[in-house]
Amino acid sequence: MTAQLLASELANLIQESKRKHNDLRQAAEKSLDELKSLRAPAEAQIAAELAQHANFVNPFIIACGTKNAKFTAIAIVCLQRLIVSRALPRSKLSPVLEALQQATSAGLDVQLKILQALPSLLSNYAVDVKGELLVTALNICFILQSSKNAIVNNTSAATLQQLVVSVFDKVVTEDKSGTASPPVGEAPIRDGTVPLRAAAMDAYRVFNDICLLTENQRPEYLRFSGLPQTFGLELIESVLTNHAGTFSTHPEQADILRTRVMPFLTSALRGKPNFATSVRLARILYTLLRRHLAILPSESGDALEILTQLLDQDTALWKRSLCMEVFRGIFSEHALLRRIFMLYDAKDGQKNVLKNLTATFVRVSTEKPAVIGLSYQSTIPVANPYANVGSSTDQAMLEASGVTGIISGSVGSDGHNTGISTQWSTMRVPCIDQLDKTDPPTIPESYVYSLTLACITSLSEGLAKFILPLTVPSDGRRKRLQKSEGGRDSPALSTDEQSTDKGALERSASFKKNPVPVNPLTLENHPLIAEVMACAAFIDECWPAILATCSTFLMAALDSEYYHGLVRAFQKFAHVAGLLQLTTPRDAFLTTLGKAAVPPHVFAACLNAGAARPPNTPTATPEAANSIFSNARGLLSVDSLVSPAPQPTEKQRQHSVDVSSATLNTRNLLCLRALLNLGIALGPTLSSTWSIILETLQQADFVLFLTGKAAGRTPLAAKGPDQQAELEVSTLLSNFNTEIRAVETAASRLFESTVDFPNSAFVEVVDAVCNLLETRVEPPSEPNSRPHSPPSSNTLKTPASTHKRVLSISTSALAGPNQEDQFALAKLGDLASINMERLLSYPPDASGWTPLTSELILTLSSAFNTAPVRARAAETLVRILLEAANAAASQPDDARGQIQTRILEAFRDSLLPLQTADREASVKSHSTDVDIHKIMLEGLKSLLENCGESLIRGWEIAFEIIDSIFVTRSPGSQERKESISAQTVLMTRSFKLIRPSFASLQLICSDFLPSLPNACFLNLVDTLYKFCTQDDDLNVALTTVTFFWAISDFLSGKSRSMSITEDMMRESGDQALVKLAAEPSHRGSGAALWMLLLLRLTSVATDQRLELRNSAIQTLMRIISAYGDSLSPEAWSICIKFVIFKLLSSIENELQAVEKLSAKNKGQDDWKETAIVVIQGVSGLFSSYLGVLAKLYDFGGIWRDLLGHFAVMLDVQVLEINAATYSAVRDILRSCSEGDRPKVGKASIDLAWDLWSRGIPVPRDGKDDKSVDNQKCLLVWVETLLELYGLIQNDFGVRRTQRMLTLLHDAMQHATPGAYASDIEYVTPLQGRILQVFRMVRTEQPGVPSAMITQVAEFVSLAFTHENPAKAAAEKRTYVAMSKESMSILQSLVIKNASDADIYETGAFATALSALAKPIILKYQFKIVTKSDQPWRQATKSALAVLESTLHHISVIDMSRETTQSIWQIIISIANGIISADCQIAPIGTNILEDQDFDIASFHHLRQLIIPALGAEVIPSQTRKAYAEGLFRTSIIHAPAPAEAAVIYGRSGGDTVGLSSLYKPRSGRTIDPPPTKRSLMSEVCLDELFSLVAIHDAENHDDDTPTPTITVQPPTPRLPRPNGGMTLPSHTEGDAEADAKSAELAHELHVRLAEMAAPYLILRCALSLRAYVADQPLRGRMPQPLSQRRELTRILRRLVDLRSEPDAIPDAPNVDSETRKHLLRLYTLLVSAIQVAGTAGDDKVLGLIREALDVVGGELGV
Repeated sequence: MTAQLLASELANLIQESKRKHNDLRQAAEKSLDELKSLRAPAEAQIAAELAQHANFVNPFIIACGTKNAKFTAIAIVCLQRLIVSRALPRSKLSPVLEALQQATSAGLDVQLKILQALPSLLSNYAVDVKGELLVTALNICFILQSSKNAIVNNTSAATLQQLVVSVFDKVVTEDKSGTASPPVGEAPIRDGTVPLRAAAMDAYRVFNDICLLTENQRPEYLRFSGLPQTFGLELIESVLTNHAGTFSTHPEQADILRTRVMPFLTSALRGKPNFATSVRLARILYTLLRRHLAILPSESGDALEILTQLLDQDTALWKRSLCMEVFRGIFSEHALLRRIFMLYDAKDGQKNVLKNLTATFVRVSTEKPAVIGLSYQSTIPVANPYANVGSSTDQAMLEASGVTGIISGSVGSDGHNTGISTQWSTMRVPCIDQLDKTDPPTIPESYVYSLTLACITSLSEGLAKFILPLTVPSDGRRKRLQKSEGGRDSPALSTDEQSTDKGALERSASFKKNPVPVNPLTLENHPLIAEVMACAAFIDECWPAILATCSTFLMAALDSEYYHGLVRAFQKFAHVAGLLQLTTPRDAFLTTLGKAAVPPHVFAACLNAGAARPPNTPTATPEAANSIFSNARGLLSVDSLVSPAPQPTEKQRQHSVDVSSATLNTRNLLCLRALLNLGIALGPTLSSTWSIILETLQQADFVLFLTGKAAGRTPLAAKGPDQQAELEVSTLLSNFNTEIRAVETAASRLFESTVDFPNSAFVEVVDAVCNLLETRVEPPSEPNSRPHSPPSSNTLKTPASTHKRVLSISTSALAGPNQEDQFALAKLGDLASINMERLLSYPPDASGWTPLTSELILTLSSAFNTAPVRARAAETLVRILLEAANAAASQPDDARGQIQTRILEAFRDSLLPLQTADREASVKSHSTDVDIHKIMLEGLKSLLENCGESLIRGWEIAFEIIDSIFVTRSPGSQERKESISAQTVLMTRSFKLIRPSFASLQLICSDFLPSLPNACFLNLVDTLYKFCTQDDDLNVALTTVTFFWAISDFLSGKSRSMSITEDMMRESGDQALVKLAAEPSHRGSGAALWMLLLLRLTSVATDQRLELRNSAIQTLMRIISAYGDSLSPEAWSICIKFVIFKLLSSIENELQAVEKLSAKNKGQDDWKETAIVVIQGVSGLFSSYLGVLAKLYDFGGIWRDLLGHFAVMLDVQVLEINAATYSAVRDILRSCSEGDRPKVGKASIDLAWDLWSRGIPVPRDGKDDKSVDNQKCLLVWVETLLELYGLIQNDFGVRRTQRMLTLLHDAMQHATPGAYASDIEYVTPLQGRILQVFRMVRTEQPGVPSAMITQVAEFVSLAFTHENPAKAAAEKRTYVAMSKESMSILQSLVIKNASDADIYETGAFATALSALAKPIILKYQFKIVTKSDQPWRQATKSALAVLESTLHHISVIDMSRETTQSIWQIIISIANGIISADCQIAPIGTNILEDQDFDIASFHHLRQLIIPALGAEVIPSQTRKAYAEGLFRTSIIHAPAPAEAAVIYGRSGGDTVGLSSLYKPRSGRTIDPPPTKRSLMSEVCLDELFSLVAIHDAENHDDDTPTPTITVQPPTPRLPRPNGGMTLPSHTEGDAEADAKSAELAHELHVRLAEMAAPYLILRCALSLRAYVADQPLRGRMPQPLSQRRELTRILRRLVDLRSEPDAIPDAPNVDSETRKHLLRLYTLLVSAIQVAGTAGDDKVLGLIREALDVVGGELGV
């Protein structure tokens, strides 16, 4: 590319120079020929060959000299390409530079090409361009720099700057080359001259001339003048910036700085340079201070002093801003700052540069308070309200808000921004960087203050970065440097620090491993010790000014970024001061930070508001006590941040202070967090300074508590519609809870860090926290041991004030609890928890245990402290002791025992002041004492829960603490009257203390009996007895009773047998047992202690409280029952006599005593219940161990005494006691019957019978009391009989049976219906048990069956003897189910004893049949309906079964005629009851057809049993007539006409009366009565009438006659076949005479039956014929109703077919007939009927009547 370009340009040059400039053309042609002669293909080779041709550049040099624009342009392009390609011959450098200089007058393009070529020329030919050549090159730039064209001017300036830098680059290269090139000249220095080599000489000359030109002096080497001062300064800065090292190594250059630059700078700054010059002067000065402070010490000091003066005195804002920007840069480099201090302030006689500067910062920060929004607290900056037209409404709203602390200016056009904010207090481009500006820019008024803040921030950052790493021990430095920013080595505050929700305090490390941070001042051999000492000296000298400056800005209006930076600066400065053990600046900064965290005006307002709060201020809650930053309401805790703080009520608002002025805001919390982080970092070194941090934290807690943790609004710095400021306020408010969590985390870490402290430092912390507790002194009239001191002020204490605060106001002056004391107590608890290992590993005094616990005990016992404070002290002490107990569980036994004793002694010591007899306390303080007592007792319980298994010492102290609640007193007179056995009453100090104390005892009894020493068991029993006998808490007493069982179980487990002897019981009382039990080593100690348990329980069993004595009785019985197997016979006898019988006697005495009182007395009912419990317990005991007791030598006496006690109980006449007594007898008798033979003798059983047969167990005065349910009592009584009968059944005669039946009957009658019982479907339990007795009783004894049958028959009749069964059902005493069950029993009894004549003669059988007949006859008249078989059905079945088994025996057994007749009369009533039923009154839902089928089947069965036996001569005709009449009435299917009712239901004994009236026609009726619902039964009865009248000889019947046949039978019925039919008795085949006699007897029986049934048959047929004759004509041709027609045709057919008994119907006059007499009697009606049938056209009826008339005609011989 270079060769082509050159060839092209040379051709153009030749073409343009043809006419003129022959020399130029010729030179160009030669150069072109040379170029063409080159054959090198590569670009580099071409450039190298061209560099060898010295004349190649001649045409370009000539062209530049022609002043021709075209020629010059072509030449400059080619020269530039040759320079860049290194193709320029070195011998031609001077002509080329001259040519370039000549071409500077050409056009713009040429000038720019020249400027582009010069840097390459110096770069590619650096070795050759020196001396005059360099001057020429620089002159070219100077010439072009004076161009009026801005492009050329700026480009030339940049090129010149680049060339000057290149000159110094050559110096660096020359210095590095190391070649010993000879010097070319000398340069002057302070002490003479120095030889210089070429590059150094050029650099010296150039830089010196530049300085001269800048000072408007004539240069020595450069051939140019008039260099702009600003450009000269820029050149100087460029050189200083790019080659600072050259000035350090070249004294000639340093001399220029010393003699030229610095004097010029200082003089210029003292003058009044313009803005552009000042900017460049400041930049050069800043560069010199940064890079060349060492070589310009005095000059730099002067410069710094000048800058400080300008900052302090100059009024130009831009100049002050330049100065502050320089200082900001200096402060940002802490190493530079240290060097400055070491050069000046640290040396005697030198200027106090930094001290004066920091003092200037103080003046600057306070000179314009309105600009920074200075107030009494930090505020939010507000923009100029007049900068933009704001909404008048918004402004009015802001003004109306009335936020206090706003610094407002006058309303006018001169408004300004108030405060320091990143929005208007910074510049996008700092003044010192605005090189392009000639006039000063618009600078915010608060810009200087933001720079001041930046300096302070940088200062603290630098100090921290330098000092902090030196404080870490060398072995852990690497690890520490990797810690997060919030660690001890770096407490810097992080704005986005996230708090963690910790449920409990954690131990971060061990105090044995982490030492105190190293003081860097002690590192004497450290290489940086001088700088460390300089830092310490700087802090010591400048901290007042820095603190003043920071304090000013803390009260100014800063936005969040500036405020956070300021707080970080505060924190780091105090941190460094603390690490260097500079206590004064450290404490000063901590104090200021504390005031910023809790402003004094806020705390004072809260104090005033706290004194005015109402008395019902909420106190501490259990939840708050467990929070990390615990106080009365859990404020500043994570738990309280879950839900928003409750809003105060209207009443509370009246006493609260203004939220904006008396609450903490987010910035206050930020300062508080910084203070806490400092405490974390400096903890072991703080000593007495802990009071600053802790009191600040305490005050913050108090303010937050009093204000309800309301978020404080950070005030605005001025009024105005600044939306951004309002947004920042809202953001701070929304971050309030987050900041509280961060503060909580910091507070938690602060106290956690104490685990790393040595013991001495930790004790100092404990003392500091203890000093936070306010001591309320007594009134002046009462001396107090504590010293008096003035009341604490509202401000923070000075570090030296380590005395305990004493509050001289009275407790009543404070309506609410002392929140500050709450805080101190919470922190004491936290300290103890975190340092528990320390407290247990060292002696109490050295570890802090003694001062800590003593302070807590003193606080909780002081009556002058408020109740919440005392309660919090107690809770804190308990928590510490519990944690100590848990931590001690892992210690060796020896150490653990000592610690446990120390812990329990602390518990006891805390209660001793509360137990003093002379403790004077008001009602309120007594209530507080009780609450404290309760807390300590609950703590003991928790200790036992957590560490009871590992407790090896102090059990006796534990019992002492448990018993501390009891006070003994004598009972009052009224109590003596109410109690049978008056005794000393144990009272408690308060009802509230019982359960907490008892909880510990409960734990001991349930879990820790094996851990108890043997000597403590007697104490345990006594303590249990105390809790049982106290009257304040019944539930506790009840629960205590159960522990007797636990102790008994434990004691029994230790010894397999209880060796109880009579010797133990000889002495009066239980003194012998107590003595023996107190000796654990004695063999009988366990047995004596066990017997003491029983006796104590026996005493409790007579307590006046029902539940307690019942529980004691049950436990007593349970203990004896559970360990009866281990008791010897002698022990059993002792237990029965001295425990059981004693208990029974005491209960009997109490019952007899209360019986004299009113019957409605509740105490009487209670003692009844107790008696029941005792009886049940005795029953269970005797039932379980009857086999063992029966073997006792005096069992007979024991049994007699037992039944005697039972008899006494029965004499009380209490239903429940009776039930319990007989239940006990039943259970004991049941256990007697177990096994092969009874366990007791006959005499004992007879005693039991005598007890049972005393009478029914119904009280004499309560037999008729239906409101009392005696079912249970009677049931148990009957069950007792069942058990007793099983034992004496072989000796159970008639007398005992009759007594038993009498009592059972009475019991049945006196039994009351159950509350929710019904005996319709199922028998009641009592009825069932009574029936079970009847099933069980043996009937082998004579007379027993009759008595049993009679009684059961009475039970059957009970349900049907009520006049109003529905009323009985309503009263739930129906006996229906029992009657049905009794029917089955009666059936089995009769069948079983059917052959016993006694049941017939005594009337028992008749009574049984009569009882069964009642439900059959009643049938539907009995209104009670059952779900199962109805009673009449069951009675029908039982009656048929009974008759089937007894009728044969009735005829065989010789009995009186009256007995037989009465029996048959009952049988006929049963038959009539079966066939009859009043369907009109049938209950709803009755299935009449199904009942009809059942009755038909039953009737057929009964007929087979009684026909023809009913015709016997011994049976009265009246009985047979009743049977026939019943058949007649039931056979009527349709209701007769009123005229016929008298015939049917009236007197129908004579034939003449009934039939004669039927022969007369009656009036017809058009109403057709419906058939009966039991039509089939009517037809069966009609058929039965025909059967009874029919001739009994079957041989006389035609084969086709359907008339039923009658089997001839003897006078008595036969035994039935298996299928139910009747058979003749078996006879021998040869006994023909007997058969004939039997046939004759059967005929007589039939004739009697036929004679009685014939009139009713004829009457029945006549009724139907007469109705047909009377009613059918009225129907005309309409057919007869179907049912009537079927009835008529059936009767006509049976009449025609019937062959009646000849002797049954009297003969008709003048007519001789044998078997058709019945038709003759109906002839008249038949004749009338045939006429009617013929008229109606009823062919079927007509045919039947014709057949009948034909038969009659045959009889008449027609």
